[in-house]
Amino acid sequence: MIIKPMVRNNICINSHPAGCETAVKRQIAYVRNRFAEDSKKTKDADPQKAGAAPALALVIGCSTGYGLASRIAAAFGYGAVTIGLSLEKPASESKPGTPGFYNNRAFDKLAAEAGLVSSTLNGDAFSGEIKAQTIQAVRDAAAKAGIKSRIDLVVYSLASPVRVDPKTGVMYKSVIKPIGGSYTGKTIDMMTGRMFTAGAEGATQEEIAATVKVMGGEDWELWIDALENADLLSPCARTVAYTYIGPELSWAIYKNGTIGRAKEDLERACTAINSRFREKDGAETMKRAFVSVNKALVTRASAVIPVIPFYVSCLFRVMKDKGLHEGCVEQITRLYRERLYTPEAAGDPGKTPVDETGRIRMDDLEMRDDVQRETLALMNTVTEENVWTDMDAAGFKHDFLEAHGFDVEGVDYDADAPLLL
Repeated sequence: MIIKPMVRNNICINSHPAGCETAVKRQIAYVRNRFAEDSKKTKDADPQKAGAAPALALVIGCSTGYGLASRIAAAFGYGAVTIGLSLEKPASESKPGTPGFYNNRAFDKLAAEAGLVSSTLNGDAFSGEIKAQTIQAVRDAAAKAGIKSRIDLVVYSLASPVRVDPKTGVMYKSVIKPIGGSYTGKTIDMMTGRMFTAGAEGATQEEIAATVKVMGGEDWELWIDALENADLLSPCARTVAYTYIGPELSWAIYKNGTIGRAKEDLERACTAINSRFREKDGAETMKRAFVSVNKALVTRASAVIPVIPFYVSCLFRVMKDKGLHEGCVEQITRLYRERLYTPEAAGDPGKTPVDETGRIRMDDLEMRDDVQRETLALMNTVTEENVWTDMDAAGFKHDFLEAHGFDVEGVDYDADAPLLL
């Protein structure tokens, strides 16, 4: 089948199998190159000693974006056994699968070729059934690799629009809305460069609560409880969940909106998890939970949030001009190498670099004063006449298409693409 991108209102509804696999290969190549120097430094040391690196990692939400990058960096950077979980629509004989379906298949194929053990589950991460299946998959993968079935790293990177509460059976749906009134902001159509104003009505209390239920930290806590109860967390286990804060111009729709309220609950859950670790293992526990504040990037969700495509396109121009730009895999590689698994943090998780509230700040480059000042100035000068030249609308468009397997260099999009690659 010849597959071309089908984009409607900044939403892409299909994917390209060969493009997805090629993009995964490039992320793997980047990780291998970046970790090569570290490997030379630790050649004579035990890389798994005292939490120095993960030997067994679980990534909840492993198929795209930061979750996929987290799995690639753990496996191809540290040689970790990885168990990944996501909910993806498989390909059929007549329709492509979701991008995550192809990413997962590519990851497992390339991991096997590299002699790495991996296991990928497709299912609803919120359900108790999948949690039980994942626990068994962890034990099976560890046995296959000949290592202890103790998880060193748990990455929680879910991005789901709905959640069924496993205790009550009630379904909750998340929304991207402001709180306390409506919101409008300038945005762009990434395919045409057309600039327009988009908005959203204020959220109801029911919508706020539902969004917290879906995107907050409750399920992260349930996962850690399940793994603890199964005795699957190593004494030096780290767990990390991802969030975003961004500049004040986006706060009405993001930080102070329904998503922001959910992310506040994620931070609450982080504190609760750390308290449980101390209660179970004592004050000197080496287990630690973190929330990592990551940089603004192009995701399937961010493309439809008012003002975000416009802001990110201007931000990319400024950060690329300064040599500061990072994609998902670059940022997660830096998270591992310069935050979670530094020599200092390995011996004492309390020495992990964090801000005054205990959050890891991977958005440090985005939020630099000069970057923000120049980005805001650029936003005030961009018009439809210079949208393709002055800001990085083309980069935003490329990243969005690449996330679906399109616009990937080296892929022949006029060739027949086997859907079950």
